Amino acid sequence: MLAGHVISIHITTEATRPMIAIGEARAVVGKGLEGDRHFHGNGTFSRTPKPDREVTLIEAEAIEAVTHDYGITLAPGDTRRNIVTRNVALNHLVGREFSVGEVRLRGLGLCEPCAHLAKLTTADVSKALVHRGRLRAQILTDGVIRVGDVISA
Repeated sequence: MLAGHVISIHITTEATRPMIAIGEARAVVGKGLEGDRHFHGNGTFSRTPKPDREVTLIEAEAIEAVTHDYGITLAPGDTRRNIVTRNVALNHLVGREFSVGEVRLRGLGLCEPCAHLAKLTTADVSKALVHRGRLRAQILTDGVIRVGDVISA
């Protein structure tokens, strides 16, 4: 049983625009989070829609470790992930179904850092975030994800 929870949610309308923190987001099967770049096909990787681009998660602990280990300070939205979690090992959710509040998700793979993230932040972020608590997930049920929601398997 997981004991994690959502500490922030972030979306943006365009691939290069800053992420905006919101209190809740509607998750839509096959589309993503309403209002987010991938939902509308405006993301860097939206030209080839895939289930693993519907929603992304990152551990707050990973963000903190990047600061501690590499001296890189990132705000949660700077990571370009939709959902920031605490107290859940996201890497362990690859290939598993889990719930975030009322929404059911399936972890499809690690969300490794890309050149786009490095371009928008710093080149060192790619090395700092490799294999560190970032997950791509598919939305299995429609619903609303809220800050504070419990994450359970």
